[in-house]
Amino acid sequence: MPVQRLNHAVLYVRDVERSVAFYREALGFDVVMGMRGAAFLQAPGSSNDHDLGLFQIGEQAAPSPAGRTSVGLYHLAWEVDTLEELERVQAKLAELGALVGSSDHGTTKALYAKDPDGLEFEVSWLVPAALLTEEILSARAHIRPLDLDADKQRYGAQTRGGVGVSIPA
Repeated sequence: MPVQRLNHAVLYVRDVERSVAFYREALGFDVVMGMRGAAFLQAPGSSNDHDLGLFQIGEQAAPSPAGRTSVGLYHLAWEVDTLEELERVQAKLAELGALVGSSDHGTTKALYAKDPDGLEFEVSWLVPAALLTEEILSARAHIRPLDLDADKQRYGAQTRGGVGVSIPA
């Protein structure tokens, strides 16, 4: 049986309480289990036991050199169901000073942010399979600036995005 999806991610962080507070406020995650120096969080509406594990390693921890001086994970990506929700998350991440970029990948509309330890993550909305066109599919070859207002007009603010890869059945 092939891999179906990513079930959860685990991050080493400097301060678990600070990271829990950030992921709660930024993305609405809830703590489902905690212990000294660790917490397990679940995204709203998730059916996973947990979506994110956090393990504290202390304030002395150096920044991750991944992508600068070593190989390593670049970012995690979470999907939202509507462009309206993506816009809400964009505003919240900007308010927290965590938003570091956004882009339009044709089939995916994406925000990029960093958590308190500088670990990058993505929040995205996927064009539903029923709305995919050759134009949208070919747009994956070029990264463009995100224009949420234009995308809401084109797809609808409340249109539920594709789950996983938006491939027509």
